[in-house]
Amino acid sequence: MKRNLRIMVIDDENIVGKRLKPALEKNGDIVETFTDARKALERFSEQQFDIVVSDIRMDDIDGLEVLEQVLVRSDKTKVIIITGYATVEVAQEALVKGAFDFIAKPFKPNDLRTIIDKAAKELGK
Repeated sequence: MKRNLRIMVIDDENIVGKRLKPALEKNGDIVETFTDARKALERFSEQQFDIVVSDIRMDDIDGLEVLEQVLVRSDKTKVIIITGYATVEVAQEALVKGAFDFIAKPFKPNDLRTIIDKAAKELGK
């Protein structure tokens, strides 16, 4: 099933984007990866994305700030938070601030694809 979702992946660990990009493109989605949240947000200003997958702990701008900035610019974009530092508090804060979902590292690309499929349904894609 080809749906052509525009997906942005932001994680300061380069390997995360490298692993997720081919896995997420299998469905025909268009995936852009970023290790710098600032550059990712600049790109978001130029191009709308259906889904943003963001790590929570990054140097300059953390995932919660990415979440807030994305939602200010687009009320349709679904934001999925990923983190290696999963706590109930962090998950709750992300969800309260409007995250679509939350996934703890390490996770399998299929686990993320399942969440993206749910987001795609909500987006009507």
